Amino acid sequence: MRPTEDTYRHKGLRKKLVQGIHAKGITDDRVLDAVLEVPRHFFLDSAFDEKAYEDRAFPIGEGQTISQPYTVAYQSQLLEIKPFDKVLEIGTGSAYQAVVLAEMGVQVYTIERQKKLFESNKQFPFLKKYNSIKFFYGDGYEGLPTYAPFDKIIITAAAPEIPQKLIEQLKPGGMMVIPLGAGDLQQMLRITKLENGSLKEEMFDHFSFVPMLGGKSHES
Repeated sequence: MRPTEDTYRHKGLRKKLVQGIHAKGITDDRVLDAVLEVPRHFFLDSAFDEKAYEDRAFPIGEGQTISQPYTVAYQSQLLEIKPFDKVLEIGTGSAYQAVVLAEMGVQVYTIERQKKLFESNKQFPFLKKYNSIKFFYGDGYEGLPTYAPFDKIIITAAAPEIPQKLIEQLKPGGMMVIPLGAGDLQQMLRITKLENGSLKEEMFDHFSFVPMLGGKSHES
């Protein structure tokens, strides 16, 4: 069962969480405001109610996790979000990251390859209030060429290499944030596609993500 009530206590715990990620170096006020706004406990079973505002990842089934709030905030900050940006997210998972981005005033196109997670999000009433999020079941490596180009692309799983098809779906001047590396730790990479089509790469901190897999899983 998912919780549906957002109490003063939850809001207080969120405020404390935001203070914690600010102290770790998240300075973008719109990111901090979005994390403060989104009831993370809604995305977890009610058994996790007390723990939902700890700054750590939790399993959500299908070998996936709801990302650590600091990681969500870190990637969101690197994207340098502008209002009305068109953002492609690879790996919907719990949809927590997508909702944080939607709170920042962007249009989110998010792809999930795990059928069970995709179906679970379709049945999640809280997501109905976010008309700016479009959910797709598909292969993240393929992206969404029909809806391209995108201002920003965020990848929420460990990519062994930079997916070329996603680079092609990025607007000139656009940015991709991707955890790169096949081992236990990945380095956060920001790729900016310059107006002439060349790429500028910037390396940031190390994180640990679940692997980015190709194809679609068909279990129901």
